[in-house]
Amino acid sequence: MEGVRLEVDTHIVTVATPSLRNLDLVLEKAHIHPAHHTVSSLAAAEAVMTRQQKEAGTVLLDIGAGTTNLAIIEDGEVHHVAVIPMGGTHITNDLAIGLKTDLDVAEEVKVKHANLGVPARTTSVNVTVNDERYNFPTDDIQMIVEARAEELFEYVDKELKRVQRSRKLPGGAVLVGGTAKLPGIAEFAKEKLQLPARIGHLQPISGLTDTVDDPAYFTATGLMLLDMLLLPMGERHGKGNGGMFSVVEGMFRKLKR
Repeated sequence: MEGVRLEVDTHIVTVATPSLRNLDLVLEKAHIHPAHHTVSSLAAAEAVMTRQQKEAGTVLLDIGAGTTNLAIIEDGEVHHVAVIPMGGTHITNDLAIGLKTDLDVAEEVKVKHANLGVPARTTSVNVTVNDERYNFPTDDIQMIVEARAEELFEYVDKELKRVQRSRKLPGGAVLVGGTAKLPGIAEFAKEKLQLPARIGHLQPISGLTDTVDDPAYFTATGLMLLDMLLLPMGERHGKGNGGMFSVVEGMFRKLKR
């Protein structure tokens, strides 16, 4: 083909240099040497999203402890990425304030009894932390958790509106991250975002399913898969009898240690 001008649409993600250096320093002290850097939500998308979802238009929400990472993938390409400074830790903090209790007790309440829209079976719940027993009303817990989750999804919808994708993604929303294990969060997201919503499921891979089939591990798994995809072809398939996934499994064991 002949032409007189070459154009390209690019999506550029910037990061503060001190933050990146601090991350590399932490990994270096742990004797882990990163080969590449990427956006964590894109890694999670690699682990849980199908080709059909990437083509149709889907938003991935990686709801972690301190932040929620958002990535919109449409026509097989990255359309938008964002980081919302809100996550599971904020729910814990709200519970600690609302229930007038310690943070470790609030975390126990969140992990074992918090839910979004799921009818409570009892009027109160009991938790035991450091051999001390605590009792809290279920209505208070649900009210606190729902208020923070509603605020989170309001910020998500604002990001979608910025790029004219609010309520316009056929693939809906896929939720991953530790906070995605909150009971009822998929239905709650569906109602607030007015989009189909579901918890992400790990794409079929060998040797890892039993170990990392948990929304909290999907980003780490996606990072390893991306790293394998970026390896030269000969190096990718020449790592022992198990191929690329034996390498990924070995890397996960190292991270676990």
